[in-house]
Amino acid sequence: MRTARGARSRSGARANAFSLREKSTIKCVCMRDDKQAGGPIASLENVEGFSSAAARVSHTTATGELRLEPIEGVRYRLLRPVSHRHGHLTEAFRIDWGVSDAPLVQVNMTVTFPGQIRAWGIHRFTVDRLFAASGSLCIVCYDGRRESPSFGSVNEFMLGGRNQGLVVIPPGIYHGWKNLGDDEATIISMPSRLYEHDGPDRWELPWDSDEARKIIPYSWP
Repeated sequence: MRTARGARSRSGARANAFSLREKSTIKCVCMRDDKQAGGPIASLENVEGFSSAAARVSHTTATGELRLEPIEGVRYRLLRPVSHRHGHLTEAFRIDWGVSDAPLVQVNMTVTFPGQIRAWGIHRFTVDRLFAASGSLCIVCYDGRRESPSFGSVNEFMLGGRNQGLVVIPPGIYHGWKNLGDDEATIISMPSRLYEHDGPDRWELPWDSDEARKIIPYSWP
């Protein structure tokens, strides 16, 4: 009797398993085999609202490089702190990196309060080197040079304390940044010309002006 009950129990279990598989198959009519992963994938074309969704684009490549085409003359370098038992050290700029051979004549530290935007600045002669040292910064460049091969292009760099980096900006490029974090953010700037207090090589197009919105195709996050 125990054997018979066991047989009936196993038979019932098989029947229940078959029933579950059958129900699963009915529920997954929109699935098909995934040749790469070896499992099912969804037929998204049959999912409501999918036509309004956009494919995700990674911000970096598989090697960790930023996935962007730099504006003509703009250079960047992601930097990695070196940790030791006393703390951390980050090289902010070296001439042998090859990102800029412009003179290094002055070093400034700029602190931006949370949520503040500082844009858009532009120079006639000065090469700007901006090292994002701390905080959460969104540094943006716009190429408004009509004869530039990258005319109309925008570069966006997400840099700061957790992702330190250097951005080199040539003359004639609008640039600025926003502090996206809840703490103060620090930029170390290393311009190629001394700041002339009686006639600075700097012009500003306020980021919230109608003219800036019309010219520069960028909305701050």
